[in-house]
Amino acid sequence: MKKTNLTYLGKPTPAPTSPEEAVLDRVPNAHPKERYLVRFAAPEFTCMCPFTGQPDFAHLVIDYVPKAFLVESKSLKLYLASFRNHAGFHESTTLEIGKRLRDTLKPVWLRIGGYWYPRGGMPIDVFYQTGPEPKGVWIPPQGVEPYRGRG
Repeated sequence: MKKTNLTYLGKPTPAPTSPEEAVLDRVPNAHPKERYLVRFAAPEFTCMCPFTGQPDFAHLVIDYVPKAFLVESKSLKLYLASFRNHAGFHESTTLEIGKRLRDTLKPVWLRIGGYWYPRGGMPIDVFYQTGPEPKGVWIPPQGVEPYRGRG
């Protein structure tokens, strides 16, 4: 693999302090003519409630069918970690992540499922996708069960 100008890969890197500061690197897709699905799961995503400052927790599942680019996984991990001290509603945070990935990668198709743990006794699930599922690509269910509490 030839050397590239990636921001984080191969370097000790502290987490960015905000999503705006975080760099989301992309790398060339070695198989741009193939249609296949890439999935990232972040079962311990955190951000903060914009009113109380208390932590909010989610299980994020990001699926995309790449075109020319793939997201570099370390930069994605650090981008998601940058939300740790970022205040945002569940809906806005989920869409912000999905739209940033869409704008950076320009994929054939992308979806994100934000499975948020209860706030005020109610779980909130937020879903965003860029269009209909592409034909000819196996897109499995995201596999996150609805929140059931202890039962």
